[in-house]
Amino acid sequence: MDRLHELEVFVAVADAGSFAKAGARLRLSPPAVTRAVSALEDRLGARVFNRTTRSLTITDVGQRFLESARRVLTDLDAAEKEAVGETAVPNGHLTITASVTFGRSALAPVVCGFLSQHPRVTASAVLLDRIVNLVEEGIDVAVRIGALPDSNLIAKRIGTVRRVLVASPVYLARRGIPATPADLKLHSVIAFTGLMPNREWRFSSEQGPNSVTINPVFEINDAVAAIDAAEVGHGITIALSYMVHDKIRDGTLTTVLDNYAPPPSPVHFVYPQARLVAPKIRAFIDYSAPRLKLALDQFAGTG
Repeated sequence: MDRLHELEVFVAVADAGSFAKAGARLRLSPPAVTRAVSALEDRLGARVFNRTTRSLTITDVGQRFLESARRVLTDLDAAEKEAVGETAVPNGHLTITASVTFGRSALAPVVCGFLSQHPRVTASAVLLDRIVNLVEEGIDVAVRIGALPDSNLIAKRIGTVRRVLVASPVYLARRGIPATPADLKLHSVIAFTGLMPNREWRFSSEQGPNSVTINPVFEINDAVAAIDAAEVGHGITIALSYMVHDKIRDGTLTTVLDNYAPPPSPVHFVYPQARLVAPKIRAFIDYSAPRLKLALDQFAGTG
């Protein structure tokens, strides 16, 4: 049996969660789908699915093999298109993910500019405050903020962002300006959990990296809500520089403890490895990287 056919059927079953649905998608009979999966399992010497009359689940072996199978099929598709000249102009649908606030403030305008220059490309922006599995969730490119874990993804650094503490001038006039990290214990702190895990603020000092434990008056997992609460005078909160750039420029928020700010966090594009990178991905990164770097450099000047 054709090994590529086996891979196509395997990926289709994994995506559909059903032999019958995969068969309908590929226009194959249920017995043909079963034969292809069985042939793949015989070749691997292990089951890729656990299946009963009521359920279908992928095995650990199948899960490990799935990403490689997807990559083989993607590379083959790209090679065929390149052979017939379809890759000269970027085309197709592009799916990008980023955090909600970064997507709103920086990414969305850049995507719109890219699409205006590449009319054969359409795009979806998936804004989520969590790390997604690019292969499993069908994402072409992600923007990741912070140190990257070891992975088989390709990464392109596009800039940095700063972590800053901010409060409204009204709050600081009422409660005073903290002079050292320890002074935060005397203040009302609004903790955005995404940047203040374990209720700690991590800072730099002459002795090196350090942290101070905070007892926040308000703790929330939404950055915008934390910033809004600080803006109306409820306390000091933590944010990334791009989140509060406009508010600091307008004077509605002020940074504090700048001398103790931790080192900037890197910002990367990441995308799955492939021997042939799709033209839409390559074109998007080439277009977006310098523009996002310029925006990040402007945000880095905050305060």
